[in-house]
Amino acid sequence: MRALGDLIVRRAAKMLTNCGDAPVFEGPAAVIIRDGRVAKVVSELDLRDELAGSSDAPELDAEGRAVIPGFVDAHTHLVFAGDRADEFAARLEGRRYEAGGIMRTVEATRAASLDDLVAGIVERAGRCLDGGTTTIEVKSGYGLETETERRCLEAIQRAGDLVEPELVATFLGAHLNPEPGYIDMLIEEMLPVCAPLASSCDAFCDVGALSVDESRRVLLVGKEHGLTPRLHAEELDHTGGAQLAAELGCASADHLVHASNEDAAALAAAGVVPVLLPATSFSLRSSYADARRFLDAGAEIALATDCNPGTSYTTSMPFVVALACSVYGLSATEAVRAATAGGAKALRRDDIGIVGPGARGDLVVIDGEDWVDLAYHPGMDTIAHAVKEGSIVR
Repeated sequence: MRALGDLIVRRAAKMLTNCGDAPVFEGPAAVIIRDGRVAKVVSELDLRDELAGSSDAPELDAEGRAVIPGFVDAHTHLVFAGDRADEFAARLEGRRYEAGGIMRTVEATRAASLDDLVAGIVERAGRCLDGGTTTIEVKSGYGLETETERRCLEAIQRAGDLVEPELVATFLGAHLNPEPGYIDMLIEEMLPVCAPLASSCDAFCDVGALSVDESRRVLLVGKEHGLTPRLHAEELDHTGGAQLAAELGCASADHLVHASNEDAAALAAAGVVPVLLPATSFSLRSSYADARRFLDAGAEIALATDCNPGTSYTTSMPFVVALACSVYGLSATEAVRAATAGGAKALRRDDIGIVGPGARGDLVVIDGEDWVDLAYHPGMDTIAHAVKEGSIVR
């Protein structure tokens, strides 16, 4: 386990803190991190007084660059085996995506060893870190039987000890309903085995996957096992998943391409975070969610990669931010907030996604004077440094 670090990040041109009524701290700014936690954000001019003339903490000179919280990727499927590049190529030629494509990955994942699954997560999490992501939600869901779902969650746990980003495990045994009696088996057999290895329970409520009633059953039993409910909703069609997420008080409702104004109002009223996944729509060449609909309803939105082998094989949160600015019409600040504080709220965390006293010392130094460069330079390496709990990790 990494030692909690002391660090002083100096000479930031500006800083997105996501805190209070003034979420942008105009530079030159500095962050003091002690024992892995943010102690204070101050102006560079006041730094000497704050340190009382002496400090043994190492320094990171931002050199006039912008600083933001580490990205919080609140929706990924990093644990899998196999490849579906041929399926992607066929889709480019006109094949319509259906949820059943998941079964190809299920077959490969069932055949993979624990070590193989761990190695895959470690490699992908490293790429996430290259893009400035310091916290990653990781779903199971490519097992669809008890032993493999358990193995996937164990792989997430083991990989978490080997990578710099924090991994947050979600049980997604309800990724599909592949055969008669599966939901009963999931509830009676799979959940008791898998729940101790996860913090959340998810279900794919959509055409070709689970119905609203089936999703409700799974999530209610998941709650009995102490798992926070979240839901894939309204991706392929409007099926009622958003209203179910509001009914159950889910932490998040994800995708929401076909959500309505009524859905947005219900989610906002229930405190459910809409997690929007523009890279999935980009990969599928399908419709995009209406981000402004949720903001206008008063919801705090999140952005995430949905990294998976079938419909969004990217680990890059900067790419997602650039897409969100382009296709959702978000400002750079709105998009970066959604990719940091929004993701943290989707995970029901108040110690990440912000740069303020008591928060984890997870920071990203942008290779530019403003975080608008994330959108201005899509597809380019815009991350100069990443800091995790006070230690420079990139």
